[in-house]
Amino acid sequence: MKLLKLPLLLLLPHLTFTISIDPQQSLYDPALASSSSSSKLLALHKSLVEIESITGHEHDVAQYLVDYLTLQGLTVETQVVGPGLDGRGKRQNLLAYIGQQRKTKVLVSSHIDTVPPFWPYKRKGEEIWGRGTVDAKGSVAAQIIAFEEVWKAGKLGKGDVALLFVVGEEVGGDGMKKANDFGLKWDTVIFGEPTELKLASGHKGISGMVITAKGKAGHSGYPELGRNAIAMLVPALNELLKAELPWSEEYGNTTLNFGTIEGGVAANVIAEEARAQVSIRIADGDPADVEKVLLDAIQKAGQELDVEFHPGYGPIYIDSDVPGFKTIVVNYGTDIPNLKGDHKRYLYGPGTILMAHSDHEHLKISDLETAVKGYKALIEHSLK
Repeated sequence: MKLLKLPLLLLLPHLTFTISIDPQQSLYDPALASSSSSSKLLALHKSLVEIESITGHEHDVAQYLVDYLTLQGLTVETQVVGPGLDGRGKRQNLLAYIGQQRKTKVLVSSHIDTVPPFWPYKRKGEEIWGRGTVDAKGSVAAQIIAFEEVWKAGKLGKGDVALLFVVGEEVGGDGMKKANDFGLKWDTVIFGEPTELKLASGHKGISGMVITAKGKAGHSGYPELGRNAIAMLVPALNELLKAELPWSEEYGNTTLNFGTIEGGVAANVIAEEARAQVSIRIADGDPADVEKVLLDAIQKAGQELDVEFHPGYGPIYIDSDVPGFKTIVVNYGTDIPNLKGDHKRYLYGPGTILMAHSDHEHLKISDLETAVKGYKALIEHSLK
């Protein structure tokens, strides 16, 4: 068995360890290194999409990227975020850079987790289908190839640009929050999400709440002897639909989504408990302003309910001052507010969010190739 001796920078940022990697065990195909730019981009994107990485299951795709980036000659640090939910190792972020200079002017970042369910990679002519093709493995692949091309062109050196790929963006952002523990600061951070190849000038804020009704169980033939929790919950949800929520000219309306509603055990049993989970996309103000409006609406229903709000944030301003890019405002949340620091921030990527999280998620090959050019332009602009 032939072993490759490769330097990997592990959790201690200033100690370099040499470890042995068996090419037969690696998920990365070294043949990619000799392929053309376009075919290398498509092969990298294909490999990423083929690895299931639903939030909590990111171990394998992270290991693939560790192998890939190390074999490109980069120093790679891994950062444990928590145990994998599938029992296949730990969830980890990875930070990659040139040489031993981990502090850089620019950071290029995206997330490696996806929403469920997993469905496989499929090529349909000029379209690439599969979970994560758009959100956000299209961005990850394009960012890496863009970085490599600028580097090979002699425009990058030590201390210029680092790559950061994180877990958990789709559920709470625990990966990016943990990335703050790297203790680094940057002048500019380029985030990757589907923006239709435009620079996002901002996105809505987000919050959430859980409403729980607790009643009294009993036989459905004698409703007067119990108290139906579902019947308590429904009027409150109806009042929420009528609430006058804040809006703005830039971000539009604040919207609610009743993501889950559950309760009861059987049709002939009075429901003892019911609950609803609600996602809130905030177009103006901060979460406290919206929470007050929603609580007032719930109280109009006249029911005794437990209401728990999740931490959130208001609308997020994003820089969009790079010449040559069209701009867009997006309604989804990102990891931008989870990364602390006083840096310029850009949001850009291939594909449309209208395809993400759907059963028809797909991406055009031309968009993926154009994204490489876009990321190169953003990197070079940020280094001026």
